[in-house]
Amino acid sequence: MAENEEKAPGRRTRARVFVGLAALVIIAVVAIVRWRSSGRQSTDDAQIDAAITQIAARVGGTVAALNVRENATVEAGSVLVELDPRDYQVAVDRARAELADAQANLAAAKIGIPIGEVTATSDVQTAAGGLQEAQAGVAMANEQIEAARAQLVAAEARQREKEAAAVKAARDVERLKGLVAKDEIAQQQYDGAVAASDAARAASDAARSDAAAARAVIAAAEHRAHQSQGVAAQAQAALREARTAPDQLRVTRARADVAQAKVQQATAALAQAEMNLERTKVLAPTTGIISRKSVEKGQVIQAGQPLFALVSRDDVWITANFKETQLKSMQPGQRATIAVDGLGGRTFQGHIESIAPATGAKFSLLPPENAAGNYVKVVQRVPVRIALEPGQDPGHQLRPGMSVTPTVFTK
Repeated sequence: MAENEEKAPGRRTRARVFVGLAALVIIAVVAIVRWRSSGRQSTDDAQIDAAITQIAARVGGTVAALNVRENATVEAGSVLVELDPRDYQVAVDRARAELADAQANLAAAKIGIPIGEVTATSDVQTAAGGLQEAQAGVAMANEQIEAARAQLVAAEARQREKEAAAVKAARDVERLKGLVAKDEIAQQQYDGAVAASDAARAASDAARSDAAAARAVIAAAEHRAHQSQGVAAQAQAALREARTAPDQLRVTRARADVAQAKVQQATAALAQAEMNLERTKVLAPTTGIISRKSVEKGQVIQAGQPLFALVSRDDVWITANFKETQLKSMQPGQRATIAVDGLGGRTFQGHIESIAPATGAKFSLLPPENAAGNYVKVVQRVPVRIALEPGQDPGHQLRPGMSVTPTVFTK
């Protein structure tokens, strides 16, 4: 009994030591866990996202060739679908012919501009010179008329003078004729009177001829003046017509501008037709994987009709929906690890790229309206975009929608 009593205090001491050590270990583990968890934030509400491009045809037509299959990997720029190009080739040929016609019309219109400028200047100069010449002819004819009229006045005055002298000489002859018959005067005196009368009559006839000649000169000068006035009127009309050439030239330039506009219009139509012809081949915009194929060879498709979904292999990121209470210490650039469930928990390295400007609920189809009914406080989640470090997925095993568990190191 005494021996058992001695052993009992030893057992109690060892039990106390063991309990104390266990308590210290538990406290140390809890402290370590709390220390490690205090500098990181994690969530299981996260998934992989990637750029998904809906591939559609820019033009309509019949599918002539289909070069891809479902889940096939395609490179950027590869031809996915080929449409029957014949209708679009005809449109290109027609547009080229219309462009050639418009260019020919423009060339003809441009040729007329310098010709019109030269012709207009020449016509104005010619008409102005003709008008000046005609006006000079009118002035000359008027001067000749004035000179002939002055000569006529002088000739008529001489005619009157000579006629008066002839009449006087004839009277003298009649008076002396009776005297010579009576032998009252000498025959020589009578003969002198007769000679003087004949000379006076001849002078009168000459003066009358001079007056008639002056009248003829006046008539001819008036005729020339009338002709010169007609020529001047024609020259004046020609000058007025020549001065309308600038307006006609403006019309020619306007026609050239219209032709130029038609060339530009035809050029644009040709470019559009060529683009439509190029769009009969649907190309892959990026490298990725084909999904949701909804087109077959021989099918008639419309412009804008979806044909595939192209899932990018390289542009992949993580969308993690953290609680709003976890965002206090988060900021872009912080390191993160991502455990992928579909790959047996394989861990990838990344960093926070950005934090959404609003909660996910605000972007939903029917966002909550707290003022419309009874209010129950719910912890909201904010999407955080995490970028993966490059070179971690050479086999492209990460696919959009896969569940992941990201952990962000805030310290």
